[in-house]
Amino acid sequence: MTRTDQLIQQSRQGDKEARDTLVKENLGLVWSIVHRFANRGYEAEDLFQIGSIGLMKAIDRFDTGFDVKFSTYAVPVITGEIKRFLRDDGMIKVSRTLKENSWKISLAVQKLQEKWGRDVTIREIAGETGLDTEEILMAMEANTRIDSLNKPVSAPDGKEICLEDQIPGTGDENEKVHNRILLEQLLGTLNAKERQLIYMRYFQDRTQTDVARELNMTQVQVSRMEKKLLSRMRSAAEDHA
Repeated sequence: MTRTDQLIQQSRQGDKEARDTLVKENLGLVWSIVHRFANRGYEAEDLFQIGSIGLMKAIDRFDTGFDVKFSTYAVPVITGEIKRFLRDDGMIKVSRTLKENSWKISLAVQKLQEKWGRDVTIREIAGETGLDTEEILMAMEANTRIDSLNKPVSAPDGKEICLEDQIPGTGDENEKVHNRILLEQLLGTLNAKERQLIYMRYFQDRTQTDVARELNMTQVQVSRMEKKLLSRMRSAAEDHA
């Protein structure tokens, strides 16, 4: 086990010093990614703060059981956090105060969820950040994505596809590794029956009727479960983005 893996495990056990050490030792990685986004009309320090949020997400989500280096996993997570900020900020121009409040809220939510292991309330966020309810709601609304990459759109052949299907692949090997790890993590949150349903529908390309027969369900039950699972996985994937 590498020193980084040890620090990650200690951080997961609540060792704040280990977490701070991981952050400090990887700030150079954040800056190297920030430099890629130079001349975009944003202060480097602003992008650095966003990238640092991505770094902390990577620390919290990295699984030492995967055969990849932490930096390999962290790069696409940090990059994705900055790209999402640039994309969303380009859609809605918000004040600097709202942006700063949004950063505070994001960090507070991460901290409280890690501490309590559950979703947090607006009141709890207010207590952690010192912001009032109205300020929190305004910041959260301003930070809402306009269009999800998973929003269904119609293709020329009449089939329904997602916006992300229309984005050309970059061939970035780090991103491929990150996506593979993310998929495994998402599937790991499902129970055996749910995993089997997703596997048969999307890996074996079987019909809902076939799946219903195999799982001793009705086609309607399969359809409802599938929609519920996809919605849950999609939300989790967006949280990891």
